Amino acid sequence: MKIKNILIVILIIIGLYVVLDFRDYNFKRAVDACLAGSQKLSTSKIIDLDEAKKFCEEQIKNEK
Repeated sequence: MKIKNILIVILIIIGLYVVLDFRDYNFKRAVDACLAGSQKLSTSKIIDLDEAKKFCEEQIKNEK
């Protein structure tokens, strides 16, 4: 009985770590996709990548 409870707690901790770790990974992928899409759709290429990255991050955060 004790071993079962300990395993459940360990699995919950591992699950939380994985979810929190991949959330940041998915956010970075979404920002990269936004930057790539804005480069293809824009007739004039974006010169300031830092400004474009900030814009994409704000847009993605606002959608959540």
